[in-house]
Amino acid sequence: MTKHLPGQFGIEGKVAIVTGASSGIGARLATVLSQAGASVVLAARREERIAALSSTLQDSIHVVCDVTLDHDLENLVARTIERFGKIDICVNNAGIAEPLSALEESPAQFRRIVETNLTSVFVLSQLVAQKMIDLGGGGTIVNVASVLGLIASNSIPQASYTASKAGVVNLTRELAYQWAKHKIRVNAIAPGWFPSEMTSVMFEEGRGLSWINRNTPLGRGGNIDELDGPLLLLASDASSYITGQTLVVDGGWSLT
Repeated sequence: MTKHLPGQFGIEGKVAIVTGASSGIGARLATVLSQAGASVVLAARREERIAALSSTLQDSIHVVCDVTLDHDLENLVARTIERFGKIDICVNNAGIAEPLSALEESPAQFRRIVETNLTSVFVLSQLVAQKMIDLGGGGTIVNVASVLGLIASNSIPQASYTASKAGVVNLTRELAYQWAKHKIRVNAIAPGWFPSEMTSVMFEEGRGLSWINRNTPLGRGGNIDELDGPLLLLASDASSYITGQTLVVDGGWSLT
């Protein structure tokens, strides 16, 4: 049995798309998938960053992509099929946030966050699922939600972000239910406090970092490599009987 366990988590020969792959969590997730044996398509707006990362990975390409533009997402899927002939894994990671109170945030700002964080997840998942169905092999979709999609933000006011991530959580459940018959599993990861461009200010030494450490039951923020295991679980056959679930990785933050 112990010999079988590592094989369950294997993704050798799989083809994966990762959005928001230019930095932070997205770059890490793309790297882990590549190291585990997958061919990885890196998607983001900042070409120089994804090109640089792609050059360090085996059998990887990069595609410049603004996830709020449908034609960019269509091109991303087309380029993936053109290069690799299939899609086995899709990681919807791209996301943005703006720390504005609900009384200050404009409708345009709210819509921009929702378009990036939620609508893009639906559009790309739909495109990818259709290819998976056409090819008949099924696949897995992993959405990067947030612990703030499950609870209210008690730190930085951001109504649009929490609403968009809550949408990702329930969209994950709905797509999982609809597409199970096509052998497509859809799950989500809900990270707590991890270092990224969005959280960089909070992770600076001082009150922000102390506040995270003090309010997290495990006493610290997450290390970026602590998302490796959850990703490989949901991207591989180790989770072959798991769908529609959101895996919270937050050091106990949501318990308080």
